[in-house]
Amino acid sequence: MIDLSDYSKAQQERLAFIDFRLFFLGVVSRMDLMERFGVASAAATRDFALYRELAPENTELDPVTKHYVIREQFVPQVTHASERVLVTLSQGFGDGVDSGEGSLIRHESVSLLSRPKIEILAPVTRAIHLRQVVKIDYMSKSGHSTREIIPFAIGCDGLRWHVRAFDRKGKRFSDFVFTRMSNAEISVGEKPRAEESWEQDDQWNRMLDLPIVPHPDKDSTELVVLDYGMRDGLMRLRVRAAMAGYVLQQYHIDCSPDHSIKDYAYRLWLSDPLALYGVESAMFAPGYTKPTNSV
Repeated sequence: MIDLSDYSKAQQERLAFIDFRLFFLGVVSRMDLMERFGVASAAATRDFALYRELAPENTELDPVTKHYVIREQFVPQVTHASERVLVTLSQGFGDGVDSGEGSLIRHESVSLLSRPKIEILAPVTRAIHLRQVVKIDYMSKSGHSTREIIPFAIGCDGLRWHVRAFDRKGKRFSDFVFTRMSNAEISVGEKPRAEESWEQDDQWNRMLDLPIVPHPDKDSTELVVLDYGMRDGLMRLRVRAAMAGYVLQQYHIDCSPDHSIKDYAYRLWLSDPLALYGVESAMFAPGYTKPTNSV
């Protein structure tokens, strides 16, 4: 792979962009680089010359289109994480400015039906970054209330975005769904107390390794193994205790001790339900019941 440490951050990004377009689209042009980064033609030419110098077997110039195309010997020179690749292919490169580029290939995916309002999201994320207190108006099962929270992380259960925070009213760490907030304001000049810091959230800091196997009562075991990249029929799902129940619910993992969920959508089974002992979010895990001898 290319050693980019000797180049500026801006040039690293441009070289990675060239590598990405070649690897996943098979072609890249100077105009692509100029439009994405706002560089002049001469600068784009230098970037392509540098990329070809660093990885001479990866690309060649098509004399007709004047585009650089992938060669059969291509070897990616940058580590491309699959999740980020898929987001980029489906939504385009972006940094908050609407370039109008859109998706890079045709795609169809499931979008979240529950979307936070930007005017609610922004003060909460600022408070996370600046370690501040936020006053929110919140609707829960018990009704409407005004709360002071100390947020420190955001999370998604696959259906909804929420924020993990210390709740001064409940005197505990909890999850607050963004769409249930009608107002969010930073409490200027007020700082969190030591006991309200994320370091004190045991459920957030506790990491689990959950043993997941193909559901014993369902067929197509070999396909399940392939779908989830299992080794010897086992997948270790590493997840925070605070997120475990949401993840197990989203992945349709049967967490009953006797794998009793009959719905065919549940193709996976948590082979050791005791792995969820003491996990507060286990209440969302499908089929999970506390051991009878638990306190």
